[in-house]
Amino acid sequence: MTGPAPRPATGLEVLRPGALTTVQDLGRPGHAHLGVPRSGALDSGAYRLANRLLGNPPGAAALETTLDGVRLRALSPVVVAVTGAPCAVRLCGRPAAWGAPVRLRAGAELDVGRAEAGLRSYLAVRGGFAVPPVLGSRSTDLLSGLGPAPLAAGAVLPVGAPGPDPVHGVDVPAAPGPPAELVLPLRPGPRADWFEPAAIAGLWRSRYRVSAASNRIGLRTEGPALVRSRGGELASEGMVLGAVQVPPDGRPVVFLADHPVTGGYPVLGVVPAGPALDAAAQARPGTTVRFVAATAEGRPPPA
Repeated sequence: MTGPAPRPATGLEVLRPGALTTVQDLGRPGHAHLGVPRSGALDSGAYRLANRLLGNPPGAAALETTLDGVRLRALSPVVVAVTGAPCAVRLCGRPAAWGAPVRLRAGAELDVGRAEAGLRSYLAVRGGFAVPPVLGSRSTDLLSGLGPAPLAAGAVLPVGAPGPDPVHGVDVPAAPGPPAELVLPLRPGPRADWFEPAAIAGLWRSRYRVSAASNRIGLRTEGPALVRSRGGELASEGMVLGAVQVPPDGRPVVFLADHPVTGGYPVLGVVPAGPALDAAAQARPGTTVRFVAATAEGRPPPA
């Protein structure tokens, strides 16, 4: 009679998965023609910083937590770093550093606490999480179901071999905090002509709020409805990261990493990828949203 399979002696065991913790990397671009979204870390700046702190390559897989963090046990010695939404980090019950490398011995428990501001924290491990890649990426895609499932208690996350670059502390002061007001630079088109000119003019003056229905697929807004200049249906067409689609209720939706690759509602404009979409990843429900005309470089105009 055989006993249960032995537990792996390396990696990190999930003790508390949190509300939604997923494995993310730079995503799987280039597969839209197959109906596969890009996915990847929502706050790319915070994700990249966590890997730089550990000397990981830029695309090493990390964990993205949502609001209430995660708790893990090291099954072998590892080095980790937590960035993104500020939160309490505790090692074996004692305070540990946020935004800096933290060394865990085998058996040590790491608790990444509730976000004190913002929504999403990032936990990287030296060597990256070595879950099996799908279409060249280890990212969890909530829309298509590709990649590893969201974390569950008892799961063991394998860790890859460390690279040659050293562990160091860098540029944490440059990491922006969660936004008090989310300012989104918008490039109009391709379907801005489906809206009344007064609606477009009113968009620049209006204030919206982040809806509690927002998720990794899209940031939904609450506020003034945009009036269309034409009725009828629009044939499905390709969608891109940052596309601002307007469903029948007239409230803009900003597509994020797990967005669908096609859609049938008119796209008023596109928020260029970059710091604004990183900030959108950290905007809590109720945060004020303001759309502004993008400059040629895709940034908001000077205040």
